[in-house]
Amino acid sequence: MHATLPLLQPTNFPQLKRSGLETLQVNLGYLCNQSCLHCHVNAGPKRTEIMDRTTIEHVLAFIDRANIKKIDLTGGAPELNPYFYYLVEESAKRGLHIIDRCNLTVLLEPGQEHTINFLARHKVEIIASLPCYLKENVEEQRGKGVYEQSITAIKKLNKAGYGENNTGLILNFMFNPVGAVLPPSQESLEQDYKKTLNDQHKIEFNKLYTLVNMPIQRFGSTLISKGIFNEYMDLLKNSHQNSNLSSVMCRSLISVDWQGYVYDCDFNQMLDLSINGSQTHIGDLEIPDLDSITIGDHCYGCTAGQGSSCGGAL
Repeated sequence: MHATLPLLQPTNFPQLKRSGLETLQVNLGYLCNQSCLHCHVNAGPKRTEIMDRTTIEHVLAFIDRANIKKIDLTGGAPELNPYFYYLVEESAKRGLHIIDRCNLTVLLEPGQEHTINFLARHKVEIIASLPCYLKENVEEQRGKGVYEQSITAIKKLNKAGYGENNTGLILNFMFNPVGAVLPPSQESLEQDYKKTLNDQHKIEFNKLYTLVNMPIQRFGSTLISKGIFNEYMDLLKNSHQNSNLSSVMCRSLISVDWQGYVYDCDFNQMLDLSINGSQTHIGDLEIPDLDSITIGDHCYGCTAGQGSSCGGAL
């Protein structure tokens, strides 16, 4: 796989400062039941990196001393971590808003039969990856059969109350473009998703988030192989909007990798761009250390067009 970091530094992206820390994004490991083309984590079934119980205890200790309000669980497929249930239960005891970034098909895997009811019981918000409402686009990114499996999983979530009004069970979808383009308007695309999925499958959900494909890891390597990496970077830079700088996720979030090391965001984690330029473990992290934010040209992916973050358009 081609390395993208040398192509992303140095950078003229505007320097950022953290405004406050509300969210701890925790990568529970790179093990996943899928291998998606756009995956910036390069996750897959053969990855062995998994966060252990000791590191999870360090995460919980930091939550306590930093007064974290929200925990955002990601991977890989976070549900495949053997301590996933434990971390959710401990986070719920602390009154945290819990997010599970779910690829949907993992809910159909052996051993996951009780996961949906568990998530519902703890009022976990689900942000599910569904890169398109069209079968051919989903399977181009994620593999044959994934679309039907995703629809089956969504119907199970709907049956448990997810995506319905007045249940408090939030089901949001995440859209990634197919290829080296920016996503369309989040608002108009959400309307298309809701109409098509309801008409064809009687599916309900709450919101759609659009996410720009980041020029790193598997997707970045694909751009280099196709000879269009620079062209895509030009698109991101030329679409930069200064107004998005105040809302980028790194201003209120930090990311923890499966070993417990801390980064300004999930994308920096995948590029091994440590917080403050030095490798820091969550067990040693102090709040005053979180002022400055490490940047690179990939940051233009968060400020291009309507903006992009783990919570969708800015």
